[in-house]
Amino acid sequence: MTETTLVLQKLTTLREHVGRVQRRRPATAEVLHRDVDLQDALAMSLLVAIQEAIDIAFHVAADEGWGVPSSYAESFEILARHGVIDPALAPELIAASGLRNRLAHGYASVDVERVWAEVPAGMAALERYATAIARFLPASA
Repeated sequence: MTETTLVLQKLTTLREHVGRVQRRRPATAEVLHRDVDLQDALAMSLLVAIQEAIDIAFHVAADEGWGVPSSYAESFEILARHGVIDPALAPELIAASGLRNRLAHGYASVDVERVWAEVPAGMAALERYATAIARFLPASA
């Protein structure tokens, strides 16, 4: 059975950082290009939000006895297979995990315009994910 308290803590952090990303994303990619400190702040909140989503997926899959995912992608696929998230949401979350990987492993070479462009869809997917996870948790939580 999923450890509700832990997942709720991670959901809270995920939602806080999604909000920070949404507040920090400037109106244009050009503004983001010119502000390295803003790039850093945005990247950190993106990393945290996406990593929390991944951690939740791993916890739920393992705690529910559905297996330990072998990748970030598989963690979301497992949740979709078991009806925790809409199957159409899994590819969006997989794309977000790709963004997380680009930020974490290639920060110096990250395409700022691409990150700027991917943020709205990625944050919308994370919001839908957070809602689905909250619905999955026991009502007594």
